Amino acid sequence: MGRSAIVLAAGLGTRMKSKHHKVLHTVCGKPMIVHILDELEKLQLEQIIVVVGQQRETVAAAVAGRADIAIQDEQLGTGHAVQCAMPHLAEGMDTTVVLYGDAPLIRAQTIDALLETQASRHASAVVLTATVSNPAGLGRVVLGQDNRLERIVEEKDATPEERAIHQINTGIYAFDTADLRQALGALKPENAQGEYYLTDTIAILRAAGKPVLAQAVDDPEEILSVNDRVQLSVVEKTLQRRIREHWMRQGVTMVDPDQVYIGLDVEIGRDTVLYPGTFLEGRTVIGEDCTVGPNTRLVDTTVQAGAVVQSSVALECVIGPEAAVGPFAYLRPGTEIGARVKIGDFVEVKKSTIGDDTKISHLAYVGDARVGQRVNIGCGVITVNYDGKDKHQTVIGNDSFVGSNVNLIAPVEIGDGAYVCAGSTITDTVPNDGFAIARSRQVTKADYVQSWQKKRQETEK
Repeated sequence: MGRSAIVLAAGLGTRMKSKHHKVLHTVCGKPMIVHILDELEKLQLEQIIVVVGQQRETVAAAVAGRADIAIQDEQLGTGHAVQCAMPHLAEGMDTTVVLYGDAPLIRAQTIDALLETQASRHASAVVLTATVSNPAGLGRVVLGQDNRLERIVEEKDATPEERAIHQINTGIYAFDTADLRQALGALKPENAQGEYYLTDTIAILRAAGKPVLAQAVDDPEEILSVNDRVQLSVVEKTLQRRIREHWMRQGVTMVDPDQVYIGLDVEIGRDTVLYPGTFLEGRTVIGEDCTVGPNTRLVDTTVQAGAVVQSSVALECVIGPEAAVGPFAYLRPGTEIGARVKIGDFVEVKKSTIGDDTKISHLAYVGDARVGQRVNIGCGVITVNYDGKDKHQTVIGNDSFVGSNVNLIAPVEIGDGAYVCAGSTITDTVPNDGFAIARSRQVTKADYVQSWQKKRQETEK
């Protein structure tokens, strides 16, 4: 039995007040349409079709390689959108689920259950319904025996008894594909907007004596959709709560869960503690027994077991086991921090490897460098890696000492066990066990200041 899905994503979404297409707005770091495709792909459907219209190129690019594309040149309603998809539907698709690209919280198991009910009950259509506390403005579902759907009543047409119903139509359907084709062919734009409504196919099937069923979603939050920025924030908050609850149940402690942001592709080890203001994004991986936060942002970064990262930013980095980063450190892409390394306050590291047990405690910049093990880099050290045209590498050997306020003019190499005196500007190689001092000799003139100031005053007269 062939199973397919049609995702409606043609309308721009003018209430978003955005130059971007509605389905490309992100929820937890991913475009809404991508959330839908992620869930559909779990079902191993034979075909997925996305219907595009306005800004079709950008939407098609977002789903490239994951779905076939159907084009709705004019937005003439949901029924018309499905009509535009049908010519692209492959032969042998017995069941088709129709859903929307602006409802990113729907789960794969909900869609699968809908398709299973359609197939097992031989229904022409199964309507996904939800029971909500406030159904105002939504179409009510009137049921008969055995969950058979008698009709969907829009609020403006509903009787007082029907308005009291809290079970609503979500707009998500599983169809017998042949019956769907037939019903679409009978659609007429008999409404004030002159549009073809997919909802009308349900009435057409019922009028033909075809079996139409209703199936309630277990969690009504799954059918939340986005039409404006307020609804986008509600969906974001809902999905974030799901993610946080998942990780807390996996053994992660969150001091204030509402103040922690976790992306969908993030992984976190047990007994890790997340403090308020923590943002874990992209494919960040946190090991066991780590402490992250407060006020920390990690993007596509690996933090190995026992590490501590506080009040810092790390992008595309690796932080080794039991390392300590921050507060107020900035680790830029390509940085690899070894085991038990200390990266202190106001230290920036870029595209560098830092060996085990090395300390860069404060106020330093290390860029395009290879730093060995057990190195001490003092306050104010700068690797001068850019000559205005090209970047150059600094190499610092194991067990070396670089004093405060040292400039290392790359390309340059400091050998194992070397000692660089504070205040030096190093331009040449320092060999293993070498001692380097490169600063002007101090000149002190005794009993000089008062006479010097007097001469200045006389000159200025």
